[in-house]
Amino acid sequence: LAIRVVTISRQRGSLGMETGQCLAELLGWRLAGRDLINQAARDCGLPEMALAVIDELGLFGMKPDAAAQAAYRHAVEKVMRELAAAGNVVIVGRGGQMALREWPGALHARVIAPLEVRAARLVARHAISLPAALAQARASDRARARYLRLHYGARKEDANLYVLVINTAQIGVEQAPRLIASVA
Repeated sequence: LAIRVVTISRQRGSLGMETGQCLAELLGWRLAGRDLINQAARDCGLPEMALAVIDELGLFGMKPDAAAQAAYRHAVEKVMRELAAAGNVVIVGRGGQMALREWPGALHARVIAPLEVRAARLVARHAISLPAALAQARASDRARARYLRLHYGARKEDANLYVLVINTAQIGVEQAPRLIASVA
């Protein structure tokens, strides 16, 4: 069965989005990331969900209720299934490895890096202090773990969810998309 969908789970600072962007360019496929969040939030009539989801660090203090979260998750899954049905798409984040876990022709990858490496990248990218970068990375890890646990009863670290797990401290962002493309 030909691979027509790649999902990328990532850690903040692991270069997962950059890996997804490069992979989409390499394959000539569409990239779905933050736009997926916004489209799903519009589709379920909850535009504030987009802000709440983007705010994984809790800076805005938005706390949607369980019904809004469930409606949002269903909308995200619907958008992902539509993208997967069209094919030739790289989907970054939002639990794609779970939403499309049974999808034929889907390859699920996880992009990781050690906390210290991720924090150093956040310092360089956002001109913030190392303690702030470490706090952001940890808060993001908790938020992403909570999303998968709450909505799917899954642990993002479960290697059984992925075909590939790539550590960008060892395999650079230049090689990671090529590695995924070679498997796809």
